[in-house]
Amino acid sequence: MAGISTHVLDIANGKPGAGMRIDFSILENDTYRFVKTVWTNAEGRTDEPILKPEEAKAGKFELLFHVDAYYDGLKKKLPQPPFVEQVPVRFTVFDVTQHFHVPMICTPWNVTTYHGS
Repeated sequence: MAGISTHVLDIANGKPGAGMRIDFSILENDTYRFVKTVWTNAEGRTDEPILKPEEAKAGKFELLFHVDAYYDGLKKKLPQPPFVEQVPVRFTVFDVTQHFHVPMICTPWNVTTYHGS
């Protein structure tokens, strides 16, 4: 299945990153153009693909993960200002028949992302 999806895991608390805001943008004329905002569900996933298979196209994309707002929403005492704020992940879709899964593993002090399956 083609398209773009994501998944957030909060390893600081050992649970899915439920309720994280993610902004999706596409590069057009050397500028990232905002397309939409999605939110992760109770499983840390979005309810629908970020980019559906039938909408898949080659290009450069950005997922902007609002890690700081996510941890603020958990009402845990953390240093201010936060160490990790909004995290942009920019990637290229080069094969529209391939599924691009871009998961994020996070804590208030670190993030990791990769090309998942």
